Amino acid sequence: MTHTVRILCRPATATGFTLAGLVADTVGEGEDAVPVLQRLTARPEVGVVLVEESVRDRLPPEAQARLDRVARPVVVPFPGPTWRAVRPAEEWVVELLRRAIGYRVRLR
Repeated sequence: MTHTVRILCRPATATGFTLAGLVADTVGEGEDAVPVLQRLTARPEVGVVLVEESVRDRLPPEAQARLDRVARPVVVPFPGPTWRAVRPAEEWVVELLRRAIGYRVRLR
């Protein structure tokens, strides 16, 4: 029997997995993920379920413990995307020049 990989994540994260050809089940911020996980873990063809950490963290402790005990499917948490500020291009160029020539230059 061939086993499949399923994803359980927030809607904002699902697009990337779908573009990669995987099936993603989504759970919104206020939705309960337990019924979705129960449905996924009950399917014999599902071998791996990747669960976004923010979704897993919202599960009740008994549901998390149950997931840790099941042998198949293997349930693997993954970190969601983090949005961080990127340095301005000018800072990047200055740092690159500093490394290349050994001292900080000033761009105007």
